[in-house]
Amino acid sequence: MTSTADPVTDAEQSAPVTGGRAGGGRARGRRTDGPVQGPSRGGRGAGRRSPVGSRAPLVLLAPAALLLLALVVYPLVRLVVISFQDYGLRAIFTGQAGFTGLTNYTDVLTDASFWPVILRTVLVTGAMVLGTIVIGMGVAQLLTRLGVAMRTVVSVVLVLAWAMPNVASSLVWQWLFQPFYGVLNWLITQLRVFGDHTQDNWASHPGQAYTIVLTLVIWQAVPFVALTLYAAQSQIAPEYYEAGALDGASVWTMYRAITLPALAPTLLLVSILSVIWDFNVFNQIWLLTRGGPEEATLTLGIWTFVQSFVSNAYGQGAAIAVISTLILGVLTSYYIRRLVRSGEEDL
Repeated sequence: MTSTADPVTDAEQSAPVTGGRAGGGRARGRRTDGPVQGPSRGGRGAGRRSPVGSRAPLVLLAPAALLLLALVVYPLVRLVVISFQDYGLRAIFTGQAGFTGLTNYTDVLTDASFWPVILRTVLVTGAMVLGTIVIGMGVAQLLTRLGVAMRTVVSVVLVLAWAMPNVASSLVWQWLFQPFYGVLNWLITQLRVFGDHTQDNWASHPGQAYTIVLTLVIWQAVPFVALTLYAAQSQIAPEYYEAGALDGASVWTMYRAITLPALAPTLLLVSILSVIWDFNVFNQIWLLTRGGPEEATLTLGIWTFVQSFVSNAYGQGAAIAVISTLILGVLTSYYIRRLVRSGEEDL
């Protein structure tokens, strides 16, 4: 029994084929006149980047780099130099200041106020960050439960509160807590429960001074945290909550098992930013209490200002600022590393 197919010669079997599937079944046995050539490289300079294209990123980044050099790098370098100098009023007028080595740092570290100021700054920063994050998470959760109209109103109010300059809001806070004419003292007196508080000066008692400072800073910081967390929470797929509801999970259980893990990177980011901002708070404390009463609200930022512009010891003030920068770097380095690692894992 012989085959009915056409015989294939050795030349036809060894010839290269072209076409693949695009040419149908006939293309498999088609013979070409020569070997199949690879893709052309397009000439000598096709694989090279043009000089203009390679310089374009540098040109685009140059304005931002110049601004950073002028507004961040140069002042920071100048600050470090002044911290090693005997820089006072005479140096401002003459432009000459002698180097004193580590004298300014020694004077600051051996000052009786140093460690109390450090501890006070860390505790105040922790209280501000904790209050901001907790209230911000609550407001973000509230925004997810509101209707479109009410959510828009609340968002606009939050943005307006966040956009108010801290100097203006500090002045409003002074009016609210002012003795004799303060609105809050008047309201407390009208309750007829705590007695007459119309003459109560909140800035004259350490506990009350911390109350007005913390409430002001937290009130200003909550809008950013709340809106950021709400934006992140709105990206969570609703199928997770539907599955949790079918399994009989409570609202708190779903928030703990679904929402919090999804918000972890965003929570880490806003926590880092809150630590940086609250650690450097100056305007609110200075305008409300000026570091008092009896240095009860004296933080590193206030102490730097007092040493520099009240005592005219600019060298010591610069040394305190450098120490503050180092402490802030230590406090945020761990969280920044975690944030970078979480970003690399998401790639």
